Amino acid sequence: MKKSILQRMAADAENRGDTAQDSEALEKVLPSRRHSSPVISNVGRVLTQLTEDSIISLDPAKVERSPYKDRFENDEEAEKELEALKISIASEGQKIPVLVRPHPTKNDHYQLAYGYRRWAAIKAIMVDAERPENVKIKAYVRDLTDRQLIEEQSLENGVRENLTWIEQAMWAVQLKSAGLSHRAICPILGLSEAAVSHLFRVTDVIPEDIVCAVGRAKGIGRPKWTAFAELLKDLNKVAAVRRIVQTPEFPKADGAERIAQAMRAASDMSAKAEGKGADEVRDFALGARIFGRMKATSSGTTVTIPKKETAFAHWLADRMPDLMREYDQSADPAQ
Repeated sequence: MKKSILQRMAADAENRGDTAQDSEALEKVLPSRRHSSPVISNVGRVLTQLTEDSIISLDPAKVERSPYKDRFENDEEAEKELEALKISIASEGQKIPVLVRPHPTKNDHYQLAYGYRRWAAIKAIMVDAERPENVKIKAYVRDLTDRQLIEEQSLENGVRENLTWIEQAMWAVQLKSAGLSHRAICPILGLSEAAVSHLFRVTDVIPEDIVCAVGRAKGIGRPKWTAFAELLKDLNKVAAVRRIVQTPEFPKADGAERIAQAMRAASDMSAKAEGKGADEVRDFALGARIFGRMKATSSGTTVTIPKKETAFAHWLADRMPDLMREYDQSADPAQ
């Protein structure tokens, strides 16, 4: 269904006189979802705005990407998809215009609101062209504030099918940085408040550099990323994962293998910590009699006194204030 909507948008871009008919057709095809789906609402808004804008041809070199990045860079999967789009546009032309605003600080330059992949593909075509000055990008130009730009960019995200879970989560971070509340983000992403809150529970724990190193991780959803976030609540594990993602071999793996390697690095760190703790055991013994056992783990030190030595436990508790004072007086002040 989303593909048919996009096809309508493409057709409208080519045939400017049919916006009203497309809007009516959209309502007939999807009457039951017209008021409930933010995706359908957004597409209807696009069809309406098409009548207000004129398509112009711009020099791709004078167009810059949005300051709010909703896509992962240097991701092999994304690069393959971009190459496919480049071939498609080179052979069939650009069917859907991008949306830009006049650049806020550079004269005769523009800034993307949406259409990054189309722009990137056309810039790649420009590099390969014999006469790059003839390569143009079709665009709508609209005056937009930063808030309006990020909302328009979100609009396209709503109808895009290939946004992975972590890309959606990182886009939510961008929306929040632009001043949108959790409640305002919900209709933009088409998610409940609980689902949006879960996005932030993951992005608040996993550092951005690690997320970007793993990449868009196509096919990897919320459960895997949530489990990864649980592992990284220990800062020592974050350091271990950073060592893995910086190896030359890591970027060569696909998204699923990269997150698997990162999780193994964090899990191995847990196993080493537990193994180290298991070796740090001391018995309080007098001959063959065991009065208690002290065990050090990564989370602290515990003392266990067997039930048959309850009297010793009481004696130790009574003496504890004196023992603590004795320790405090003898301890190294530098410690």
